[in-house]
Amino acid sequence: MTFDRRTDFVTFRTALAAVVATGGILLGASAPAMAQEALEELREQGFARIAIANEPPYTAVNPDGTVAGAGPDLARAVFKKLGVEDVVASVSEYGAMIPGLQAGRFDAVTAGLFMKPQRCEAVAYSQPDLCDAEALAVPKGNPLNFQSYEDIAAHPTAKVGAPGGGTEERLALEAGVPRDRVIVVPDGQSGIKMLQDGRIDAYSLPVLSIGDLLKKANDPNLEMVAPVKGAPIYCAGAAFSKDNTELRDAYDKVLAEMKESGEFAEIIEPYGFSAEAAKQVTREELCTASN
Repeated sequence: MTFDRRTDFVTFRTALAAVVATGGILLGASAPAMAQEALEELREQGFARIAIANEPPYTAVNPDGTVAGAGPDLARAVFKKLGVEDVVASVSEYGAMIPGLQAGRFDAVTAGLFMKPQRCEAVAYSQPDLCDAEALAVPKGNPLNFQSYEDIAAHPTAKVGAPGGGTEERLALEAGVPRDRVIVVPDGQSGIKMLQDGRIDAYSLPVLSIGDLLKKANDPNLEMVAPVKGAPIYCAGAAFSKDNTELRDAYDKVLAEMKESGEFAEIIEPYGFSAEAAKQVTREELCTASN
């Protein structure tokens, strides 16, 4: 869903920043003032636009259209403390989230978008919030004995399903799985169905996501391999556009307070995430990690 008023505001703000940078007549405008202006716009609007993937327990769309999951619930709580009453979510493929953020279609991405150096160059992340490892859904008994993406690459015909533009797709390709054997899957339910139908031999997502999908599928012919050997453990954070770092900083301040008070744990731990894991690593560490 697109809201022209907010898009027009982002366009105006970007143009205004360009005038300041080139020594125009608005040299007196300060970054804090611009940040306050952006936050005031969200407050007046009454909501922040977030991108999600509908991948429980990270994000979820309920039958009535409301959004839940650890990411949206946390973002809603943080924005509310900033005076923004609610969040409005748009479901997006992972590969489209950063371009959408850069184009001003979202105010933030709160979809469990793992921090990687390449992504840190493109967006302004908050401090870490949701941490997880990689997993594979496979047929019962793991007949092809997959323990790693390299195992899939070594098999002459095996196909693995993964979200388009997501971490799992990249890890499979980097491990040597040929492009035509990495199958882009639009959503989790489709991935499980493709696995059940024999169209793929494994489906890859984070541990919590695969666990949730298998629980809902309730199919005794499927099981999970976790963690995927050789795959790093990741942490996500809320992502903001690079020209909106002041809003990110305001978000970070509230997030740190919630981590300290215990409210952070109260929100994410019912979904299976560890609050302590998110407190043990920093954005700076994750954005410079070699993995």
